[in-house]
Amino acid sequence: MMKPAEQYILNQSEHFQVIMLHLCAVIEQVAPESELLFKWKLPFYYYKKKPFCYLNVIKKENAIDLCFMKGHLLKKHRNVMIDKDRKLVTSLRYDDLKKINNTILSEVLMEVKSHYL
Repeated sequence: MMKPAEQYILNQSEHFQVIMLHLCAVIEQVAPESELLFKWKLPFYYYKKKPFCYLNVIKKENAIDLCFMKGHLLKKHRNVMIDKDRKLVTSLRYDDLKKINNTILSEVLMEVKSHYL
């Protein structure tokens, strides 16, 4: 039986689905001990039993936000992060699979992980 978070991803349009599946693959590669859950009606990764990051469909921008719970603590790659009107969460936004820079994505995920002791 499929988990609710997986079902949510597979229920998206192909455009969103391919981006989300790629992001999930990278997250699970960088943080294999993370767990994909369905919280607040979103696919949400937990790391060390704490909220880590989540995937959010931004329909008006035809994009996916990968939001980091401890984003306000991040120092690397601030120039590509979005934190408008947010105090704690920052995100990387992707509107095209080809625009995902896996090096930046992995480095941001590693930095986020470093804030979970």
